[in-house]
Amino acid sequence: MKTKANIAIVAGGDSSEYVVSVKSSANVYSAIDREKFIPWLVSIRNGNWKILENDKEIAAVDKSDFSFVFNGARVQLEYAYIMIHGTPGEDGNLQGYFEMLGIPYSTCGVQSSALTFNKNFCNKYLQSYDIPLAKSLRLMEGQKWNSAEVVKALSLPLFVKPSAGGSSFGVTKVKKDEELADAVGKALEESPEVLIEEFIDGKEFTCGVVKVGDKKIVLPVTEVIPKNEFFDFEAKYTPGMAEEITPARISETLTLQVQALSSRIYDLCNCKGIVRVDYILKDQTFYFLEVNTVPGMTATSFIPQQIKAAGLNLTDLLTEIIQEDLKM
Repeated sequence: MKTKANIAIVAGGDSSEYVVSVKSSANVYSAIDREKFIPWLVSIRNGNWKILENDKEIAAVDKSDFSFVFNGARVQLEYAYIMIHGTPGEDGNLQGYFEMLGIPYSTCGVQSSALTFNKNFCNKYLQSYDIPLAKSLRLMEGQKWNSAEVVKALSLPLFVKPSAGGSSFGVTKVKKDEELADAVGKALEESPEVLIEEFIDGKEFTCGVVKVGDKKIVLPVTEVIPKNEFFDFEAKYTPGMAEEITPARISETLTLQVQALSSRIYDLCNCKGIVRVDYILKDQTFYFLEVNTVPGMTATSFIPQQIKAAGLNLTDLLTEIIQEDLKM
């Protein structure tokens, strides 16, 4: 009889999204089917890799082969379900590590992760395929720039955000010229590259997509109504600060339109596993915001909401993904 595979739920990371990752991984960890797999919670933070049980370290991870010693026996981790938002779990670094070890993992590959993690690169790439998106400018750390020229090019208000990052950390809605410098400085604290985008006055929507083998599932669309001016960190993670409606209150035509667009972007970016694509809807057009290749998976996150609305079960879906990757 084949023993159960040892599955690593990889959490933590080195970005401001650490806390979100910990919550997402806890939900995924609890959803793993214990009849088929043995889940282990792997925490990665500032080069320290360890196995956690009830928030306490029980073993150190051997990075040479992704194993650890527990109760006197060596445990080889056979699969990685990556739940690190931001670096190193969403930018391709951790994917490269698992590729070198030949260990299958849940997310997009190295190139796809690196592309989608950098908002500027992803925008330019998708723009070449006529995907609707906001006009933008890129600023690099140390680059000289002129606020008047930025405002002239994009008008006010506008958004300043880190080019590499998530959970709305470092994002500012700028309404006045004199606010721009502080907004850029705030974004540079999260990333050495800053994206400045024109403001599109519309409603926000998000749509999840998952591919398992030859089967692709495009999930129901979620409508996002923040109580703040935009869907910032507070609106995302503070109960009552945003209304999230799944399925979205839009026509069937618009629903099919955004689902088809999400499916196309998934394929264009060569995505894998569960991915979420965010948009602003204005004048019947969905403007692309970003691809989330390691989307939030807390109990109240968009993807679990959409999975439930689709009549699916998170445990069953995770089992399908893992078994497909393990060729079980």
